Amino acid sequence: MIDKLYNLKKTQADQKFMQKAQLQSKLNHIEAEIMLTENQMNSAGVQQFGAISDFAVLAMHKNTMKEHIKELQNQRTPVLKQIEIVVEEIIELQKETEQYEYMLDELKQEKQMKILKAEMEASEEYMQSKYISR
Repeated sequence: MIDKLYNLKKTQADQKFMQKAQLQSKLNHIEAEIMLTENQMNSAGVQQFGAISDFAVLAMHKNTMKEHIKELQNQRTPVLKQIEIVVEEIIELQKETEQYEYMLDELKQEKQMKILKAEMEASEEYMQSKYISR
């Protein structure tokens, strides 16, 4: 039973690791898009002798990119919170896994002690029978 619980907790922890990796990938994608948008915003310009309307269009374009960055940062915040929650769940599952692993080790040690005790009793009986037969 403990063996099954140990395997279950280990599987659940592995699933949480995969979930964390997916969230981390999503976060990396959002951060990369933020950086790309910031670079585009910083490198946007108008022709040297362009019309004044070019400057107005540039200002609108930069404002649009700023809004896009704000939206991406708003998307990023819940992903960071989800990552924190998953990390806490992983830690909890690892604690439980370690507890079950410790219990399994204790049971194995008890079984080994019983086997050793039975072997000692058998060897003592053998020695006593040899001694009595002399």
